[in-house]
Amino acid sequence: MNEATLERGLNAFREQVDAPVAAFFSSCVSCGLCAEACLFYTETGDPKYTPIRKLEPLRRVWEQEYTLIGRVKKVLGLVEPVTDELLQEWQELLYDSCTMCARCSLVCPVGNDIAYMVRKAREGMVASGNSPTDVQAAAERAVRIGSPMGVRYKALAAQIQHIEADTGLVIPVDQVGADYMPLLSSMEVINFPEYIESLARIFQHAGLSWTLCSDAFEATNTGIQIGSSDIARELVQRIVDGAERLQVKYVIAPECGHAYTSIRWDGPDLIGRRFPFKVLHILELLDELRVSGRLKTEKPSAERITFHDPCSIGRKGGVIDSPRRLLGLVSSNFVEMKDHGTWNWCCGGGGGVSANTDAEALRTRVFRRKKDQIEETGASKLITACANCRLVIEEGLEAYNVELPMEGLTELVAHHLVED
Repeated sequence: MNEATLERGLNAFREQVDAPVAAFFSSCVSCGLCAEACLFYTETGDPKYTPIRKLEPLRRVWEQEYTLIGRVKKVLGLVEPVTDELLQEWQELLYDSCTMCARCSLVCPVGNDIAYMVRKAREGMVASGNSPTDVQAAAERAVRIGSPMGVRYKALAAQIQHIEADTGLVIPVDQVGADYMPLLSSMEVINFPEYIESLARIFQHAGLSWTLCSDAFEATNTGIQIGSSDIARELVQRIVDGAERLQVKYVIAPECGHAYTSIRWDGPDLIGRRFPFKVLHILELLDELRVSGRLKTEKPSAERITFHDPCSIGRKGGVIDSPRRLLGLVSSNFVEMKDHGTWNWCCGGGGGVSANTDAEALRTRVFRRKKDQIEETGASKLITACANCRLVIEEGLEAYNVELPMEGLTELVAHHLVED
């Protein structure tokens, strides 16, 4: 890295020191409670994975640039500067060993939002060229192609054709004036196309007017994952443009955690204006249909099942009660994990970690926490509501030689619909 790139990175760090960040660093009491909330620490025992320690580059910039004592120390040469070597060393801590699940933020006794600060620190890492190569490539594909996995509309059109031919369902595309516009993640298009079929079944069952958008179907926002507001803004704007072109009333986030928070909570701030439509997670919509009597199910299963709460949907997004009410429609033998809902343990693959090959060995190691949590329930099937969680958990269980079927909650509901 040259000096100009490092200086851009430091300027980016300086710009991220807003009032909340300054308040959080000022109020940190160094209690270490955040460590016990992080599976990267609990499963390795390595103190370097303590969440607040991962923010050392940002903390140094805050102290040396914005505090009196820090400035004095800097002038006297009593503090270590933020260097290229430091940022290279900290890439593992800010990307490989943090999913931004926000469990650490939840336990902080003084209310510091550590996940928020990690997101801020990643802005500086991107600007200084210290973000992971894999995640960089995914972000570039998202901007250039429209999908981090390189999935073009042609691939989605092929899946739609297969589903319509096999089921007789109709999957509308680019229908102006439809009420609902569901989004999809690349994983659902490629790995779990049954989710698309389930949407079609449910919308037909409930008599909803809906459409997919050919140039804005991708919900994944790699800008949020890598830490680039510019990329995040462009990807959100693409969805907004598609929704406005089709004049829809609702945009429906798919079974993908960060995709929900990026469009529902971050989106308006990123583009600087309110949306002319409402954003719902698919589980929120299904729960609304349940309440209105438009979601009719039958024959609840007696199979012992449990539910994994995706961090961004549950802990960060607040969608906790809806999935449980839906599970009550389709199961008579649902059992909660020991830590669930707001306190659920992360799968270990969020925040771009699953797309980062450098993090693979560590991710597999810390997955032990999730494996133990699942096995303690004695369930014979695991249900979740995030395609990324689903893929990460499937890979993790396979690595530990555990056989356990998984299913998305939307698919489970679709399987129990009363057939007309």
